Amino acid sequence: MTEEKTTRELVYETNRDVKWICRMLQRMEAQDEEFEARIRALEGWQAEKAGEERRVSTLGAGAGGIVGGVVAVIVRVMGGGESRETG
Repeated sequence: MTEEKTTRELVYETNRDVKWICRMLQRMEAQDEEFEARIRALEGWQAEKAGEERRVSTLGAGAGGIVGGVVAVIVRVMGGGESRETG
């Protein structure tokens, strides 16, 4: 035969289950907040890294332009920039 639970036992069991569910939800929310913080930190790092890469490529382009200009001046001073034919 099956033993049926009394109303008091059901209420006690339900109350215990509700408390357990509330604790688990709080735990999950805390984990979600931690996860969100980690994601925000990674996104910030990624944006910072992208900014550094842009700065490096800009500096590289600027340095390349300067070197190209210096080479052009040297070639011109040495007379290699223009061909002179007398005819």
